[in-house]
Amino acid sequence: MIKDELTTLIEKAIKKAQRKGDLPKYESPPVTVERPKQAAYGDYSTNIALQSARLARKSPMDIAAAIVKRLPKADFIGLVDIAHPGFINFTLDAGWLARQVEAIRAAGERWGNVDIGQGRRVQVEYGSANPTGPLHVGFGRNVVIGDTLANVLAAAGYQVQREYYVNDAGTQIQLFGRSLYARYAQALGREAELPENGYRGQYIVDWAQEIAAMAGDKYLRMDYEEAVQALADLGIREKALGSVRADCERLGIIYDHWFSERSLYTDGTFDHVMSLLRQGDHLELREGAVWFKAAELGGDKDEVLIRSTGEPGYFASDIAYHYDKFITRGFDWVIDVWGADHQGHVPRMKAMMRALGLDPERLTLLIYQLVTLKEAGEDVRLSKRAGTMVRLSEVLDDVGPDAVRFFLLANAIDSQMDFDLTLAREQSQENPVYYVQYAHARIASILRHAAEQGWTAERYADGDVSLLNHPSELTLIRKMLELPEIVEMAARNLAPHHLPHYAQDLAATFHAFYRDCRVVSSDPADEELTKARLKLVEASKITLARVLGLMGVSAPERM
Repeated sequence: MIKDELTTLIEKAIKKAQRKGDLPKYESPPVTVERPKQAAYGDYSTNIALQSARLARKSPMDIAAAIVKRLPKADFIGLVDIAHPGFINFTLDAGWLARQVEAIRAAGERWGNVDIGQGRRVQVEYGSANPTGPLHVGFGRNVVIGDTLANVLAAAGYQVQREYYVNDAGTQIQLFGRSLYARYAQALGREAELPENGYRGQYIVDWAQEIAAMAGDKYLRMDYEEAVQALADLGIREKALGSVRADCERLGIIYDHWFSERSLYTDGTFDHVMSLLRQGDHLELREGAVWFKAAELGGDKDEVLIRSTGEPGYFASDIAYHYDKFITRGFDWVIDVWGADHQGHVPRMKAMMRALGLDPERLTLLIYQLVTLKEAGEDVRLSKRAGTMVRLSEVLDDVGPDAVRFFLLANAIDSQMDFDLTLAREQSQENPVYYVQYAHARIASILRHAAEQGWTAERYADGDVSLLNHPSELTLIRKMLELPEIVEMAARNLAPHHLPHYAQDLAATFHAFYRDCRVVSSDPADEELTKARLKLVEASKITLARVLGLMGVSAPERM
């Protein structure tokens, strides 16, 4: 990328300036190259001269002049200037910019890819709601963030596995089974009481009635505990996970693996991990329970692994599960996408990594904040249909998967967000996803119209992109060239919210180009310019489709 190349050139210039005596010998700080906030300051800028003033014992302006004097030539650099109090600004060469249209067209669907991952194996685990009910809209943010990050990391050169962790063990599953049994018995006209703290949602009633219609009194004729386990398994496998899979598929989310928590106990992983923790003196028997000594490893407090009842707690499964991820399956990096209510679990997870002899930095716990649904400026807290939580499926029915994905990505992960249903329904340029998709549809329309006028891809294949020198053309190319930087930034910072904002900027830039520059001209004198502009439009289509694809949002040909 240009930023990296500029960084290398500046580093070479500093070293050469020191060899030639323009600068004294000193250990230069790391060179940072950034995009200026104002276009008047060029395409890129560095403050290395300001950072070096104390070390070099020279004024920043003098240091900047010495660096610029020794800067190696590069075809992409058009203008270099120094701005007070010592910034070095770079403007890209117009001819080089125009040639990048061909580079984008040649890259096609690979445009925007970078290779910071260098093939490292990363697992992104997201979703992973308790399989005791349908996904609510808050979990929609979880799956959209996780899936988009997986897309971005794949584009950044990582080998990515997408995983859903199925919590199909423990007391909550037993409670789920007992709740389902009670509703199932009621559906068949039998008296039955829900357990205390049981699941009371309408969906439990619906699922129980479906099971009763399918199986009759089969489960009433079984031993109670056996029936509870059988109904829990059926409810998880066919009802809860069936609902989750359906919602995810509507969002275009396909997992590589669905991992069963129960398997950790049946395949010996849990017992093996407990043995390792005992050998490392990380466990302690206290008050009839087995405790993990997390405080000794950087946790804020010790944690119960096995309750006094003999039942493993959630954290026991977490340790075994992450042993499986890192040791058994050998992932280099694991990212868990968790809700805000798990923020306090981060220290104990890092302590767990140390207990397993693993670098805590290999585990990233990405904590996202809550979603508030809004309609006509008012909070929407309950389902209109069921009077309970708002299911993700209801919002998908209402505004569609594209709007759901785009809106749930629009805010930084660590900030709470409002999801404006009224805006998401709008078929106007006020709706950001509509605005961006409309830009793609407009591009497709331009290319169709051109083809109808005889401007097929073969006809403009020999177009000379050096003719692209109008300010709006060059601004559009500049904006397209930001995509690899956006991918890198989103991957390094695990910040997918940069994608929808970039998409809106790109759409606006294309609309401005279309306003200022006629693409297909009937004047024979403009034939060569038409060819060049059609190549630019094609490159724009590739870039916009690419960023939409990374977000999991469709790129319509017509609207």
